[in-house]
Amino acid sequence: MRRAIELAARGLGSTSPNPVVGCVVLDAAGRTVGEGWHQRAGGPHAEVHALRAAGESARGGTALVTLEPCNHTGRTGPCSQALIEAGIARVVYAVADPNPDATGGAATLRAAGIDVEGGLLAAEAARGNEVWLTTLARRRPFVVWKYASTLDGRIAAADGTSRWITSAESRADVHRLRAEADAVVAGSGTLRADDPHLAVRGLDGVTQPLRVVVDTAATVKPGARVLDDAAPTLIAVAQDIGTAHLDGLAETLRLPRAAAGPGLDIPALLTALYERGVRSVLLEGGPTLAGAFVAAGAVDKAVGYLAPVLLGAGPAALADAGITTITQALRLDVTETVRIGPDLRITAYPHAEEN
Repeated sequence: MRRAIELAARGLGSTSPNPVVGCVVLDAAGRTVGEGWHQRAGGPHAEVHALRAAGESARGGTALVTLEPCNHTGRTGPCSQALIEAGIARVVYAVADPNPDATGGAATLRAAGIDVEGGLLAAEAARGNEVWLTTLARRRPFVVWKYASTLDGRIAAADGTSRWITSAESRADVHRLRAEADAVVAGSGTLRADDPHLAVRGLDGVTQPLRVVVDTAATVKPGARVLDDAAPTLIAVAQDIGTAHLDGLAETLRLPRAAAGPGLDIPALLTALYERGVRSVLLEGGPTLAGAFVAAGAVDKAVGYLAPVLLGAGPAALADAGITTITQALRLDVTETVRIGPDLRITAYPHAEEN
């Protein structure tokens, strides 16, 4: 099953809005004879790839799948039926399918006389499918807040300079995060300070994410790098703002202003993106936009790149997030710490009680 989870991860960035799924097929003697993963939305599912690789060796064998085999016909046929037709004798899956349109695969398999077991490495497999599971439950995109800072939490020096706080290795790793997301979101302040490109570079064969600029007053200027043709771009503006200067340069999205404070309504932004098919968001905005997302309870995961650098002054990674006392602090559970070149990448999730 752990191998199936590794295989599933290969589909990150290419299966949206579908889940990532991995499958390993063993023959009757317990030897691996087929492997597969869901490679792209609309293409064959993991079980089909693995069964094709296994051929007749699958008959009487076992299939280990990270997600309960689907039981419906969409752009592809039901995997439960494919397993039955292949002569599989036993199916072990990690996570039960919560999608009401596809669930029931385990029952179909049992009805066909197949031995079925669920829950093996369920937590690990669910983490690998966190985007899909979250969007099903919350009807909004899964949001990863990424930031890069010095060890004392600064994202720029007192004079505003910020290139480069983190290493080339960390910056390359960020492109991997972008490639896994459906949309990359930044604010107008970041555009003014850094003129970021927000597209994926240095990786072959990726689908470029939608670039989203949260620009309440439509201040983005023609010639900004985010307006080039490397990837699609969406400018989110307030409903009462004119956007004639952006005609032909980028699509605009009009949203209500936030009920309290400056900026746009973050839940409305996420709802609009979800309705456009966006299931995962990489938030690369500056401290003001990050604070608005935290205040809205809309950060599902934080990835921080910490450089062994001290500045002592300059803007902090996170601005006002509506937290005024220590008892309101958003507590996080750290799940991973990794050295990236000279830097440290920390991955953390809001504590379960905060969700």
